[in-house]
Amino acid sequence: MFRIILAALTFISATSTTIAAQPDLTMEEAVAIALSAGDPSVRQFEEKSLALEDRAVADTQLPDPKVKLSATNFPVDTFRFGQEPMTQAQVSLQQAIPRGKTLHYRGERREAEAEAQRALQKLQETQIALDTKTTWLELYYWRGAQGKVSESRQAVHELSDIARSIFSTGRRSAQDVLRADLELTVLDDRLVEIERQIDINRANLARLVGPDASLRPLAKILPTHAKMLDRATLRDRLVHHPSVDAIDSEIDARKSDIDIARQQYKPGFTFNGGYGIRGGSRPDFATVGVTFDVPIFTGKKQDRNVSAARRERSSVEMKRKARLLELDRQLAGAYADQARLEQRITLYEKSVLARANETTQATLTAYQNDLSDFAELVRARLAELDTELTLLRLRVNRAQIMARIDYLAGENNE
Repeated sequence: MFRIILAALTFISATSTTIAAQPDLTMEEAVAIALSAGDPSVRQFEEKSLALEDRAVADTQLPDPKVKLSATNFPVDTFRFGQEPMTQAQVSLQQAIPRGKTLHYRGERREAEAEAQRALQKLQETQIALDTKTTWLELYYWRGAQGKVSESRQAVHELSDIARSIFSTGRRSAQDVLRADLELTVLDDRLVEIERQIDINRANLARLVGPDASLRPLAKILPTHAKMLDRATLRDRLVHHPSVDAIDSEIDARKSDIDIARQQYKPGFTFNGGYGIRGGSRPDFATVGVTFDVPIFTGKKQDRNVSAARRERSSVEMKRKARLLELDRQLAGAYADQARLEQRITLYEKSVLARANETTQATLTAYQNDLSDFAELVRARLAELDTELTLLRLRVNRAQIMARIDYLAGENNE
């Protein structure tokens, strides 16, 4: 029994040492891991694009030739092959040639569809990068909040000791001690909620980077971001966003549909060649012919098909314009959020946080000199905690906004 307990303790110690020895997981590394994980949501577009490339080759080939074997004018009274001069054993070959350049444009359409799938693959990778950054940053916030609330709990616990010490001298009532115990319980509840949020976000991160990487400690410092480009420059880059590239490829596919519809005004050909074998030393027969379409009545067929193809392309072009407007709206909102966050962060860093700390210290001094009550002291300490948490949240929100701007720029920042 002792050996089993010793082995278990050794395993736990080794596991803890291994986890502690793991390097910090930076946001950039998390993105790189997520993008190299072979996510099925990305692989599906890759497989679809490869399938369409194969179809592009297949669709440009001529239809398979048709071979016909037959016995014609065969006498059924004697079933003798050489009895009648018209009796033949025939073999014929038929090859259809589609209208105009239909095959060429079919191949172009499939290639455009394959390009659309590759753009959607890029879009999904960009979305995964955004999700990874956002989740990493959210986990960073809750880990930071856990540390700050734990520090505040320790501070309130120390205030509780002061209250108990003063109460023992008879200078204060038991209300201060009870208030301290209440605030400690409230902070314990906040820690439980923070643990819940940490578990949720760690599970979300594990979905993106795997369970092993998600258990590594996070980097202690928020990632720095390069100088943000001006809005006009990023707005010009919206036309190269993967979602817009996918629509551009869809427009190319619809253009090929128009070209295919136009080819239907041209005739399609079917070439025939046959050879008939006769018995009784009679000469054999050869047959050569061609069949072609005569597209005369085009008003309700070819004309309508061309019109339909044009309208479908126009519909996709409207879809592209709507997508650009939506991306521009998101970009404007992100820039507005980023500007206001910068203002608030500056205000908190230069003024609010320092004043909250000064208020706590001044209230503590006043309480120790019987110039303030304990409730005011606790309120000051908790106000300082809320200020610290607000500043941390603002910094994390700023980093998340930058991640959003990277997404709109079509960047992964691997």
